[in-house]
Amino acid sequence: MSTPARRRLMRDFKRMQSDAPAGLSASPLPDNVLVWNAVIIGPSDTPFEDGTFKLKLTFDEQYPNKPPAVVFLSKMFHPNVYASGELCLDILQNRWSPTYDVASILTSVQSLLNDPNISSPANVEAANLYKDHRSQYTQRVKETVEESWEDDFE
Repeated sequence: MSTPARRRLMRDFKRMQSDAPAGLSASPLPDNVLVWNAVIIGPSDTPFEDGTFKLKLTFDEQYPNKPPAVVFLSKMFHPNVYASGELCLDILQNRWSPTYDVASILTSVQSLLNDPNISSPANVEAANLYKDHRSQYTQRVKETVEESWEDDFE
């Protein structure tokens, strides 16, 4: 069944196949275009460098008028990521626009890694370390990066 949301997601998928931003990959599940698996490689010259972080994006039929739910499946130590893996990211809440596609969503998540918003933290411990004890924060992030390499790809 072809709906506007599904057609748009197939366009997003074609773009990810032909012109994915550096360090990002994503594709829908073979049997459900509304659920995507994604991988973000931690950006160079950041504490997240070389991490391979898995995410799940869940869309509904209101996409692109409604944002997807985006959750880290990999363990993540970051001021804007809840223990559940859910993100606190403005473009996924109150600043959503139908112009965003899968590539721009993942690019925003990738840039958030090294540029957290500590004014509204999802993880207070990570925000406090980032603000007051940067070297401890960096060490915790590097541990998370190493754990990301051990994630089993299902």
